[in-house]
Amino acid sequence: MDLRAGAVDLRALPLRAAAARPRVLLLPMPGGTAARLAVERELRRRDLPAALTPAEADVVLVAGPGSPALAAAVDRLWRDTPLPRVRAHARTAEEAAGVLEAARARLAAPPALRQEGRDGAGPPRDEGGDDHDGGHDGGGDGHGGHGGHGEMEMPGGLPMAEVGPDRDGLALDRLHIPLGPLLTDWPAGLVLRLTLQGDVIQHAEADTSALRASTLPGPPFWSAPWRRAAAGAPVTAGEAARRRAAARLDGLGRLLAVAGWPAMGTAARRLRDDLLAGAPAAVCAPRARRLAARVGRSRTLYWLTRGIGTGIGTGTTGELPARYRALLAATAEDTARLEDPAPLDPDREPGPRAPESEPSEDVVAALPGLLEGAELATARLIVAALDPDPDELAGAPSGPERPEWPERPGGEVRHD
Repeated sequence: MDLRAGAVDLRALPLRAAAARPRVLLLPMPGGTAARLAVERELRRRDLPAALTPAEADVVLVAGPGSPALAAAVDRLWRDTPLPRVRAHARTAEEAAGVLEAARARLAAPPALRQEGRDGAGPPRDEGGDDHDGGHDGGGDGHGGHGGHGEMEMPGGLPMAEVGPDRDGLALDRLHIPLGPLLTDWPAGLVLRLTLQGDVIQHAEADTSALRASTLPGPPFWSAPWRRAAAGAPVTAGEAARRRAAARLDGLGRLLAVAGWPAMGTAARRLRDDLLAGAPAAVCAPRARRLAARVGRSRTLYWLTRGIGTGIGTGTTGELPARYRALLAATAEDTARLEDPAPLDPDREPGPRAPESEPSEDVVAALPGLLEGAELATARLIVAALDPDPDELAGAPSGPERPEWPERPGGEVRHD
């Protein structure tokens, strides 16, 4: 008996098991909304679980155009992903299905046949060798991938706390931590730099430099019907209502997932996908009404989110429950208008962020004031409720608009 062959077979078993149902860490990029939606739809269609952190991921999948400003953040998450692992990149919605299938195939391949790294084209620039044979690499800079400038750091790259007065005049430790730029159910590229005393946010700053440095491949995804109508293209009010309802459901799905109700978050995202795929009002409207009734009447969600302010001076003001209930009601109304044949007037028809209609620029500018004095646990809820669109904050488009939502996304494995 060849012991070496037996050892290879033993290594192949866990690889095949991981490839059968890999956990996918999805990293959307600015300008990658269509690609992100297509990947999320493929994950649900194939019943593949989403990873919330690198530690539980088998596949790290970047969705959208490449962003040099976020390359270091992607590399850091890749280094934190344990073996076996595969890194892939779906730049457009059409590539989603093919890239996922290719990633599963590479995950199951024997180590000698695999080529790990950036988009499957060799090892990452900060790693060498085969990912099956090495340990958990902390990066080549000697700082575990977190960078370093000579100051003393805690394990994991966090700086040591300093002492400062709190709002009651007491001297307490202050800890500086960032949120972003790449988190699950988070606006891609946005960084919030927080100063904490205990679990209370004493100071907050919003950093959108990575977003400003990113270039979109086309106009923002959610506002495309309004832009086409403004350019003179024939667009119906029903098409605008469909896109607006889908945009709200996309944000509601994130809010419900962050709030700890993933089942209803998935229900909102399934309805979003069906709307974008062209499902009729007879199918979508009853589901939207049921979603609005169940989420809007949930006492648990109300008690969890009451007292959290989301008003920024325009549109809906007040607490978070009033905001998500308004979104649910408006979504139910729009799903009843999907077949409206009237021409779209972009100056009169509310945009994709209605009924609040706050520009993402204003939302991000208001975040520090809303977060200061709040508990850290509520920060993610506030950001998810306000839902700034990274595409609105990113740089100018670099070319014509890409196809938005292909009925049958194909895909290919792209290499740099």
